[in-house]
Amino acid sequence: MQKITRIVVTGGPCAGKSTAMSWIRNAFAQRGYTVLFVPETATELITGGVAPWTCGTNVEYQKCQVELQLTKERLFMQAARTMSSDKILIVCDRGVMDNKAYMNDAEFAEVMDALGLDEIQCRDSYDAVFHLVTAANGASAFYNLDNNGARYETAEEAVVLDDRLLSCWTGHRHLRVIDNSTGFEEKMRRLEKEIAEFLGENHPYEMERKFLIAYPDVAKLDNNPLCRRVEIEQIYLKSSGGEEIRIRRRGENGHYIYYETRKRPLDGMKRISTETSLTEEEYRRLAKSADPAKHPIRKNRYCLNYDMQYFEIDLYPFWQDQAILEIELADENEEIRFPSYITVIREVTGDPAYKNAALAGI
Repeated sequence: MQKITRIVVTGGPCAGKSTAMSWIRNAFAQRGYTVLFVPETATELITGGVAPWTCGTNVEYQKCQVELQLTKERLFMQAARTMSSDKILIVCDRGVMDNKAYMNDAEFAEVMDALGLDEIQCRDSYDAVFHLVTAANGASAFYNLDNNGARYETAEEAVVLDDRLLSCWTGHRHLRVIDNSTGFEEKMRRLEKEIAEFLGENHPYEMERKFLIAYPDVAKLDNNPLCRRVEIEQIYLKSSGGEEIRIRRRGENGHYIYYETRKRPLDGMKRISTETSLTEEEYRRLAKSADPAKHPIRKNRYCLNYDMQYFEIDLYPFWQDQAILEIELADENEEIRFPSYITVIREVTGDPAYKNAALAGI
């Protein structure tokens, strides 16, 4: 069957997105993918004379940009479905949520309302998001404005904008940050590796570490622009052969996406994991096959960006003094840098008592 995957490559100014597009095309064409690119809409409009400073207001400009971006994405998806290739990768040079970084909250709400859009659907409709950190943060000697006529930010402004863009995507279930801790070519290789692992090309397993932590300062998390609270309902289905099957409703304030996840343990922190999107109707139908020995889990998840790492902190209604923190790794020996306001009690990776399936029996 044909599989179409749609990802976003985003990041601050002078982060390497243009080079990344060429790198992705070459790397994944060799892996048998038909690779399609949705070009950056802001650059198209601004270089064509349509800009926030030429339109009546920034809101009017943003309405044009978001509508054009969505139209392009829809047409690329429509075209992909007609192609004979069984593996298609659609790469969006920025996604709809990038536009939020250039508006205040009131302006963004006005644009969403005018176009009949929902923020959660806009963020979570993409399969994965890969954020390239601006060269101004960690590789400032290479920051310049030469290769993009629509770019105007100073290095200091670029760092601030990079954080704003990252904040817009925080809460997505598969967000990866590619920093400047290595040379540029290695940065591109790391991006390729992250995409390949997401697609299941290198290996179809996820690698997580899990920690029991003291109950965090929720007010601090809520006030952190690089942290986003997500509501999760998780239902375990009847299964056999050691496979874990769950369906999940994920979102905020009554706006949700739905998907099914199947997991099978390998060893240590490695698990084979596959995910399939569901409609609300499919979710409700599958929920009728829930495992009677396990209760539905309802929890608040805080997705936290900290020091180029993406943490997930789960708060359960039956715990008032502790919580679970998880981080997905590219390498099992990768260093983890915890925020100072997180108190780790102990690592519980691989401890069956702290698996969600076990907690569903509480």
